[in-house]
Amino acid sequence: MVERALKAAEDLSPEIDIEIIDPRTIYPLDMDLILESIKKTENVLIVHEAVTRFGIGAEILRNITDNSFDYLDSPPKVLGSIDTPIPYSVPLEKAVVPQKNDIVRTIREILGKQ
Repeated sequence: MVERALKAAEDLSPEIDIEIIDPRTIYPLDMDLILESIKKTENVLIVHEAVTRFGIGAEILRNITDNSFDYLDSPPKVLGSIDTPIPYSVPLEKAVVPQKNDIVRTIREILGKQ
């Protein structure tokens, strides 16, 4: 997913400056780093391959809203797979898991730059 996020950031630059955080562990999660980034960027998009409900993205989002809501310019979003098992077939997987264009589109939506 990081590779797709990096490609999305490349597509959006220099128009939009994007900071990507790749947490190597979810426990302990470096929330200080994430909160520091929010203070700089004032926006958040959490991207992961899992479904958006009941996962790590939702937990990070909860922590963000609990600890840095006042720093946000727009509601934070989680972009993940649609609510279905991830298929083995590559074409079907691409239809389920977020792709670079999904990331670009969602960033533009967050920033109001459709």
